[in-house]
Amino acid sequence: MEEKFNRLLFVPIAAVLFLMIGYQYVCPADSNTCYFRGDENGLFQRYSSGYDFVYPDDADEDLPSKITTKFNFTERDLDRHVDFNIRGDDVMVFLHIQKTGGTTFGRHLVKNIQLEQPCDCMPGQRKCTCHRPGKAESWLFSRFSTGWSCGLHADWTELTSCVPVVMNKRDKKSAQKSKRNFYYITMLRDPVSRYLSEWKHVQRGATWKTALHMCGGHPATQDELPACYSGDDWTGVPLADFLNCPSNLANNRQVRMLADLSLVGCYNMSSMSELERGQVLLASAKANLRNMAFYGLTEFQRKTQYLFERTFGLHFIRAFTQINSTRAASVGISEKVRWRIEGLNALDVELYEYAKELFLRRYQYQRQQQHQEERLRRRQLRQHRQRLHRTYWAQLFRLGAGAEEDEDQNEVINTLEEVATTEDYSSQVVRW
Repeated sequence: MEEKFNRLLFVPIAAVLFLMIGYQYVCPADSNTCYFRGDENGLFQRYSSGYDFVYPDDADEDLPSKITTKFNFTERDLDRHVDFNIRGDDVMVFLHIQKTGGTTFGRHLVKNIQLEQPCDCMPGQRKCTCHRPGKAESWLFSRFSTGWSCGLHADWTELTSCVPVVMNKRDKKSAQKSKRNFYYITMLRDPVSRYLSEWKHVQRGATWKTALHMCGGHPATQDELPACYSGDDWTGVPLADFLNCPSNLANNRQVRMLADLSLVGCYNMSSMSELERGQVLLASAKANLRNMAFYGLTEFQRKTQYLFERTFGLHFIRAFTQINSTRAASVGISEKVRWRIEGLNALDVELYEYAKELFLRRYQYQRQQQHQEERLRRRQLRQHRQRLHRTYWAQLFRLGAGAEEDEDQNEVINTLEEVATTEDYSSQVVRW
């Protein structure tokens, strides 16, 4: 009688122990799989299954919970993943547009990525050696790795025609034998902030007058790109004069540097009307940006880091920081001047609006993909551990109870399976 009572008492005790162990797998102490809330959303906060994504807190970045849809993007546009073969012949090409935070991002590429063979950056030298593991070949084409090999701040038109030739010469490979994948990346910035930052930079003496502006096999002529100043530079230029120069390359710089200039006759302004030229350039810039392996936005540093890591499968050592106290931010301008700048950069304004929506939707898509992957991994791990526990308890009962207690053993196993099922259902309720 007493032995029978002990066996029956063991059933609920084993069930409670199993439930406690199972709970630790579903909600481990160092996990945010489930946690209690006391607000109107209920006891548990879960990730939504639709596109109204609940974002993590980013103290330096504001992101609306719902993104206004203006442009039609396909899943292919949103799902960016590159199988970057750093050991093979793949090359990452950084298109560096002036005053978009490209210098900071460029330094991240050579000094802040976890690599099997990190870039070799010698103190006092501008360029780093970024070789593939076991090879004297560069996997990165950028200012801080290969220098301005295709010209100072080379644009999309220059890079796409120049980079393959330069890389083949550097690595001593013939064009016929080289089967490279070139992955273009860039950074964009709010057009007004970028424009003001360029004005302040030019005001301090920057000119970029050594830029080649190659297109169609030849550089732009002086008649095609007349200078805005007569001296060596434009030091001290007032904002009004900077705005009034019709040939100022700061105007719509981001569109021009991302578009295929051969579509509009390069820098020959007489090949088509200004309106038609602008439409062709904008469409080309959007297409090239959308098809690039990756681009980031200066205003969203952490999301830029996240998307880069998800796209290339590479990880940075230190987190990106958002610096909002820039020289452009310190410039106080009137609404009238702002409208003037936006008018001069109308193409850039539309491109940035397009780029920002695509960027945020890619971030949203990747976060959802990541959470789905994590849920699947946790479910598979939980199921595996449950199978191990059921096997363990079954073997334990077989060893301790004996053949004559099969009925009690089946009762215990059924009870444990019912508890496991209930626990799994409860975790699904939490997840929903």
